[in-house]
Order: sequence, then structure tokens, then C-alpha cells
Amino acid sequence: ITDEQHRFGVRQRAQLSQKGIMPDVLVISATPIPRTLGLILYGDLDISIIREMPPGRKPVKTYHVPSQIRERMYQFIQQEIRKGRQAYVVCPLVDPSEHIIARSAEEIYQELVKRFPRDIKIGLVHGKMKNEEKDFIMEEFQEQRIHLLVTTTVIEVGVNIPNATIMIIENADRFGLA
Repeated sequence: ITDEQHRFGVRQRAQLSQKGIMPDVLVISATPIPRTLGLILYGDLDISIIREMPPGRKPVKTYHVPSQIRERMYQFIQQEIRKGRQAYVVCPLVDPSEHIIARSAEEIYQELVKRFPRDIKIGLVHGKMKNEEKDFIMEEFQEQRIHLLVTTTVIEVGVNIPNATIMIIENADRFGLA
């Protein structure tokens, strides 16, 4: 069983399927990669879809927020934090890039630190950080000592913070099959 299968390379998944005698392979993902869809359509991969929400889960509301109303979005986040909630801002890059037109976690973090009042604590987590540092910041977020977490997809697996009710995805077209 491979959870979040897009986190594994083609060779790694092939090695798993060669273990034992004709093993059954189950790959799980909420964000299927293009190769997976190709295997579903043209290869030897069946698909199952879980359509039910976990018990007690409220429906997710998704909005596209154009840059012209970014300020309104930030005001909404601030209001929710004042109500005791938390929020994520997920970015596709750690650092600015000359080759990719997308906002980086470092840029967004700097912008939000300047933009939000000092009593709203903002954290930054990305894959270039040491594990101890990432773990510390995630613990601070989980303990609600950080209100707004700017991050890359390093947080995507195994994160369960029910108090974080907002997730902003910067440059969403850079993720999965968007």
C-alpha cells in the first residue's frame, strides 16, 4: 500500500510491485499525478473513489481569489484568526525563481509579516529547513502558538489540525492536475 503515491518515484513504485509473487498493489492519493491517470486510462490500474466525507466533516468551500481582491482575503483570514482559527498558505516554491512565475514561500512570508499585526504569529516551513526546525514550527502551529503558517507541500502528508480552517493555495496551477 502506497499512501500519497505521488511522493514516490516510478522506480520506487515498480520495486514495490515486484515484491513477493504477483502482489496486489494499492496506491492512494487525493492528488493523482498525470502518470497515474495515464495508467488508469491505458494501463493496468483500476480506480476506486471514496465519495463520503469522514463523520462530522463539514463540506469544503473552494474559491478562486483574483489578485485584485487579495486584500479582502487577508482581512478575512485576520477575522478568522481573531475568532480563534488558524490558516495555511501553501506555496509551490521555497525561494523566488527566475524560471518559474510563481510566488515563493519566502516572499509570501515576508509580505505577511509586514502586512499582519504583530500579535498574529506567522510561521514558515519548507523542505530546505532542518527536520528539528520543521518539527518545532509544526508543534507551535499545532499548539496554536502560531496562527498563520506559510509553507510548501512539505506539510501535506499526515497533517491534521482541525483548528486550521483556511488553506490558501498560491499558484494552484503548479500543483497536481490543476
